Amino acid sequence: MIAARIHRFGAPSVIQYDDVEAVAPEPDEVLVEVAAASFNPSELGLRRGLLQTIAPVSLPYTLGWDLAGTVVEVGTRVSDLAAGHRVVGLVDGGAAAEYATVPAASLVPAPRTVPLPDSATLPLAGLTAWQAVFEHARVRAGQRVLVNGAGGGVGGFAVQLAKHAGAEVVATAGRRSAARLRRFGADQLVDHTAGPLRASVDSPVDTILNLVPLDPPGIDELVALVGPGGTVVSATPVRSATGAEVNAVHFVTRRDTAQLAALVELVDAGAVAVEVTRSYPLTQLDQLHRDCEEGRVHGKVTVCV
Repeated sequence: MIAARIHRFGAPSVIQYDDVEAVAPEPDEVLVEVAAASFNPSELGLRRGLLQTIAPVSLPYTLGWDLAGTVVEVGTRVSDLAAGHRVVGLVDGGAAAEYATVPAASLVPAPRTVPLPDSATLPLAGLTAWQAVFEHARVRAGQRVLVNGAGGGVGGFAVQLAKHAGAEVVATAGRRSAARLRRFGADQLVDHTAGPLRASVDSPVDTILNLVPLDPPGIDELVALVGPGGTVVSATPVRSATGAEVNAVHFVTRRDTAQLAALVELVDAGAVAVEVTRSYPLTQLDQLHRDCEEGRVHGKVTVCV
């Protein structure tokens, strides 16, 4: 099979397309024929070696955390999956290949209502949004929520989940994401390139979901938009220089198959839309990395096998 691997850290050119043998599953594993992986910007840091202190990997390493595909073989202790089952899951690498051998416990049934390759967009981005909205911010009906960085894959899911919770949603993003975010239910769109957010966001908000890296001045600009006792939940570190009295939470996404299964249910119920902005073939993963580094990638992108 073909697998997109790195043998050393560095520029996109370190991504190689190796011809390797598929690995037979261990008793608690399954072998999946991959329909698609999806791309997450944090994979740029992994490729450069910047994540080694928090998420070390051994080389050579097959890229790809988000997997959607069809089970072709199961281990001897796997009873809830069988050959032919369509699955989706968050895995510890290996999705950017024609086949992946992964723990059965990391997979859930794929949505029935979207093409299988498109469901690869769900695991990491969807779980990040789910945990931000429901676990850490505990968004509830009637709140006003600002999603900062709504134009990315996580942001699109965060907007939809906050709306599902009954919140009024203000979304900051570039102009090219505006139409998509309106389809997702955003009540107000703010062009983050147009000037200070304070000039565009009316009145205090209850909660901010921050999905982009910010320096202290940028964080303070966000914090100033939150009412007393409000909450800032961030997928990136948040350290405010103002000492404002807000609840600031930084979290790291964890694998949770129960949450992923619940998200799949919302997709099949029509409450959450899955929208792929662009697809790349597996053997152009290096070009996808270049495009992302040059700012040409937005929304959720799949890598089709």
